Amino acid sequence: MEFTLYKNSFTKEAQNLGYTEQTIKHCLNYAAVLFSNHVPIIYNTSHLSGLVGYKKEYLKKAILYPNSFYRDFQILKKNGKKREISEPLPSLKEIQLWILKNILYKVPVSPFAKAYKPNISLIENLKFHKNQPKVFTLDLENFFPSIKIQAIEKIFIGLGYSRLVSKMLSKLCTREGVLPQGAPTSPYLSNLIFKNADAEIADFCKQRKIRYTRYADDLSFSGDFDENELLTKITEIIENLNLKINPDKTKLMTPNTRQTVTGIVVNEKPQVVFHKRNELRQAMYYIKKFGFDEHREYKEINQANYLEHLLGKIDFVLQINPKDLEFIGYKAYLIDLKMKQELKLKKPDTILISKTTVLITM
Repeated sequence: MEFTLYKNSFTKEAQNLGYTEQTIKHCLNYAAVLFSNHVPIIYNTSHLSGLVGYKKEYLKKAILYPNSFYRDFQILKKNGKKREISEPLPSLKEIQLWILKNILYKVPVSPFAKAYKPNISLIENLKFHKNQPKVFTLDLENFFPSIKIQAIEKIFIGLGYSRLVSKMLSKLCTREGVLPQGAPTSPYLSNLIFKNADAEIADFCKQRKIRYTRYADDLSFSGDFDENELLTKITEIIENLNLKINPDKTKLMTPNTRQTVTGIVVNEKPQVVFHKRNELRQAMYYIKKFGFDEHREYKEINQANYLEHLLGKIDFVLQINPKDLEFIGYKAYLIDLKMKQELKLKKPDTILISKTTVLITM
């Protein structure tokens, strides 16, 4: 819809409701800014309620008592520590997804941000750093929890939303004043928060012919450069965002060592690190030799979706290197195994139907 059509339609309806000319003009000036930014026009809580399909009372409860709208659990990280996950309940998650698709995705992020963007794969983050003299990686500490609600509110205000609406939207996307690890809006919001920093870092790197990409909280640099000068500058930019670099995860990798970016080897061609591929090789060897169920029993694997889990890991290897014939073969084997398992599960139903048919016939 063109804004002229919206303007005419709104004016006619507002006049029928008895709005003053001044009020109508104020509303249309507000709407014009949002329209120009290609985001939905939202005047108040009632208006948002109609757009997302949830009652105004529900939105208010989600805003005032956010802890009642999340479930908390932990997942194990690579270093053995646990990561706290706050997953929104399905209703709140649906509202957040509406905000993500209809508002946040309309705002472009930095081209140097390679995570949490629609239709962008991990390989986009790797191809820039292949076969370089140096690879330097940094990791940000507590990335999501360090991003405060005030910064989120500024994003919505910058799009033209009123302070009231911006506060409401930012509260629906945060928990206890920070980005929750587990909300669908958190990743893209983090990209938007980091947008100016990405531009500043990229400008610094461009002047020194350094390649730069960021995958979520992992910053990667490659080329021939002074890593100390780079670290000093990046630390300054990061601290201006009230974020911190994790010193334990700062790595400088030269060609005579294994150079990795987000866990993928990039020395010559992108490849999942050897020990992860080898774990999959071993699992496939035992499955082929002794059988899938026997392998699970021997290894005491109780994971219900273990077959899908293996397929997911193999798919990841193939995402990085689609022409890996070894892992293409593993995938074909597991898909065939899955089909046989599904057919096996269907057989008892067939027998039961056959018996019932016989009884009816008799």
